[in-house]
Parts: sequence; C-alpha cells; structure tokens
Amino acid sequence: MRITDIQRCDIRPGRLVEWTLSPATVAAARGLPEDTRPPAYIQESHIRTARTVREDGLFVPTWLGAAFDIPGPVDLDALEGALRAWTLRHETLRSGFRADGDALRRFTLDAGDVSLHREDAGQFTDATALVRHLQDRFDVTADALRWPNLMYAAVVRDDSASVYMAFDHSNVDAYSIYRIPSEIHELYAGRGGTDDGAPVSSYIDFCRIERADADRIDEDHEAVARWREFIRRCDGTLPTFPLDLGVEPGGPLPEQKMMCEMLVGPEDAAAFEAYCRPYGGSLVGVLAATALIAGEIGGASVYRTVVPFHTRVKSKWSDSVGWYVGGAPIEVPVPADFRSALPAVRAQLQAARPLSRMPLARMLRLLGTDFRPTSPDLYSIVSFTDARALPGAERWDALSAYGLIRVSYGDQVCVWLNRLHDGVWFACRYPDTDVAYKNMRLYVERLRALMVSAGGPS
Repeated sequence: MRITDIQRCDIRPGRLVEWTLSPATVAAARGLPEDTRPPAYIQESHIRTARTVREDGLFVPTWLGAAFDIPGPVDLDALEGALRAWTLRHETLRSGFRADGDALRRFTLDAGDVSLHREDAGQFTDATALVRHLQDRFDVTADALRWPNLMYAAVVRDDSASVYMAFDHSNVDAYSIYRIPSEIHELYAGRGGTDDGAPVSSYIDFCRIERADADRIDEDHEAVARWREFIRRCDGTLPTFPLDLGVEPGGPLPEQKMMCEMLVGPEDAAAFEAYCRPYGGSLVGVLAATALIAGEIGGASVYRTVVPFHTRVKSKWSDSVGWYVGGAPIEVPVPADFRSALPAVRAQLQAARPLSRMPLARMLRLLGTDFRPTSPDLYSIVSFTDARALPGAERWDALSAYGLIRVSYGDQVCVWLNRLHDGVWFACRYPDTDVAYKNMRLYVERLRALMVSAGGPS
C-alpha cells in the first residue's frame, strides 16, 4: 500500500455512510472495572504527549488509517457485519484508558457488548468537500484523548464503494494498516456477521508481557548504558533529521507537509536489493545512502538516527492489530562513498536491533531524562518496509488501497519507503518551511540517484 494523506488517495464523490461504536457500547464501557493489563509504554507515551501538546494550546491529530475499494454494488449490512467482526477480532480496538492522576487505567469490553452505529451522512458531489468532511470527522473521533477513538466510513456508488477507516495511533501501526483491506474483503465475501478465522492473539496481552519484561531491568542494565551514551553523543537529546529544516529552535510547532512519489521502479528496486543483499538488504542500503547524503547536503560528519523495528518477534503476534514498534539507535561515520557505508550500517544494526525490544519510554525513565514532549515525534525516522508478501498485496493497486497518515504539526521528519510490486514508493511528512522543502527535494533526488547507480552496471 502506498502511504499518503487523505488529500491524495483519490477520493471520489458518492453517498457517505459512517460507523462509530454505538451509544450502547459507550455506555457499557463507563461501568467497566479496571483491566489489570497495563498500557504499553509506547501507548502511555503517546497519550501523555498528546495531553501535554494539547495543554500547550495546540490540537495535533495523529491518526492512522486505511482506504480501499469494494467493487460492485455494496451490501451495507454485509459490510457492517464485516467491520464489526473485524473489530471484535482485535481486542485492543474494544479497549481504552481512563486517567487516574498520572496513571492510565485500562478497561476492555466483552465482545458481546460491542455494536456499531450506522449513520447516513448524505450525498457528496464535490470531492474536496468530502475530503474535508472525512478529515474533520476523523480528527475529532480518532483522537488520542477520547474513547472510542476509531471510525469507519464508506462512500457508496452504484458500481463500488470506497471504505475509509481511521484509528488513534495507540492501537495500530503501519503493519496493522497493511492487513486491513484483505481481512475486510474476506469477511465481506463471507457476507460479514461472523468471524470463522483462527483466533488472533491480543495486543493487550503483548502489552502486559512487554511491560513486565521492561520493568525487570534497572538503570545498570546494558541497554540503558547504551542509550545513555547515544543521547550524550546527540548533545543530550534524541536525533533530528540530518538536514537543515529551517525550524526555529524553541519556536511554535510548525505545520507539516506531505511528499509522496515513486522513488524507483521494479527493476531498479530489485537491482538495489541484490546489490545490498550481502550486507543485509535494502534497509541497510537506504540508511547507508542517508548517511552519505547527510554529509553531502547537511555537512554532518556522523549520521545518528533511531531506526524503527517491529516487535512481533513471535509468530503468534503476526496477525494481531496493535502498535508493535520499537527503536534502535545507530551512529555511522559519514562515508567517503556508498559502498563503504554498507558494512558499517550492517554492523550498527546488528548490534542495536535487540535494543528495539526495550521500550524507549522505559529507557528514558531509567535514565532520569525528562523529555517534556512539545511535538508528536520525539525524533525523526527513516523506515523501509518490503510489503509485497503481505496478504492481498497483489490487489492493492486494483483496489485503490492506501495507508493514510494525518499530516498536521511537527518539527521532525518521518520518511517511509515501501517496496511494492511496482517499485519503491517514498512518503514523508516534514516541516512546512522553504528550507525543509528544498532539502527534502535534494534528499529524494540524491537517494533515487544512489539507488539507481548502486544497482546499475559496475
């Protein structure tokens, strides 16, 4: 799936139908006792960040979503059944948090108490108005500081329907989003209503296990020492993107923009992967290229970053919806050329990857470091995913499937590179400044040139 924002996912007019969790479901949640399974550290950090940014007077939507088509005249009852069955399949979607002082207390509904409320929002003849309506609705409903914090919608036409689903980030990651079109199509093809698939492991159980493991370590643990040294080398903070973004230090949080385009086609993507394979593959190559660009454009002598890795280390979590992401810190001397950077990046990733299984929020707490969040992103990222083997990936183009990112405010850069069947797609959100736009364009063009030349004739 291409990652983009809602403005670029080819929304077409039609009759809009919306689903939220029903008033009866919300009422049932109010009386629930505490679920003693705690939030994941990443969930807790996300919600606290949203709260502090809101207290600073800024509303910063951070939802993720999915968009895809259902061909043919749609059966709304069957689609509603599929959406409900999918929601019940993933326990985290019927779980939320209550604030108790500084603590978050979880509650979780039984599947039998969950129902959807359908509402006809009317006919939209103008695509721009429809995009604006959907974004506004998702901003309010899929908000970190409320519950329920998910919403589904369908734009219905005579020959098809386009489905849009939005979630607060606390319950989903990109991998969760990638799986949605195939799962909803399967449930819809079965005419909705029941979920006859194998049980799916619960992200809430993962949260309990991960937090218990993280709470066993103390400030003398090797992982804490490695993060302490990394942050010291970053001048006491977490790394930003290695190019000038034109952001005023201590100034107001800037608006962001989205950049989306194909980086290289399938032949160049395959050649680049083959070139980088002896060193660990395309992720190593992308980070090596970024290190080189950091020196060429940004004048850096060392490239430091936090690399996102999934934490689905056991197969039982592979089908589960949740936020299974951790970060691994790496630092690479800016190389003289692309080839010489590859072994250095590989060695850094191999040494650092185990650190991604220790939640960063726990590390910072043990370090005694108080990063009062003033931005939804603690640091910038460059992420690479090969999504071709995911269920339904071969149909994503035909179904107009997209992963949606809400672009609002932020002073960091988040880059996502997705290897799809038609090549490698580039997406990023970056501060809306002239300097950031210029440097991100230079970064994209230089990254493209390095990928093409690395895979070309030697």
